[in-house]
Amino acid sequence: MTIMGVSKFQRFFRAVAELDVKREDLKRYSDFINHKLHDLLLRAQATAKANGRDVIHPIDLPITKGLQESIQRYRRTDQDVAISDIMKQLALLPPMELAYGYDVREELPSVVGGLSVALAQAFKVLDPKSHTPHSADWDRSFRLFDLLL
Repeated sequence: MTIMGVSKFQRFFRAVAELDVKREDLKRYSDFINHKLHDLLLRAQATAKANGRDVIHPIDLPITKGLQESIQRYRRTDQDVAISDIMKQLALLPPMELAYGYDVREELPSVVGGLSVALAQAFKVLDPKSHTPHSADWDRSFRLFDLLL
């Protein structure tokens, strides 16, 4: 990620959860996004197959009410922080058995943004007094998301 991208990443986390993240956190963040996006797309593929389709559509994504609210918050925050270009870079499509519909490709940056908002909020839920997530905080957040998504 470029220096400009690092700055936007940091501003984004400050805007959605009053967190100060460090440049070193980018690797953890990227790993989190890749892992959770893959999990969501695996479930989407299963849903598409169960419905007799050979293409994954946005309706197949297991978007919960909470994640939908985080996506909406991301969209509002993006107007101020302008981080959508970074979310597009992070919305990598892993190879799946089924094809991706064009509309899934268009929706994934917002899903990545929603996951990012949810992650930032999770840090604050796990430790409301913390302003800088540490390794243990990242690990706890990852375990929490693995339980839920």
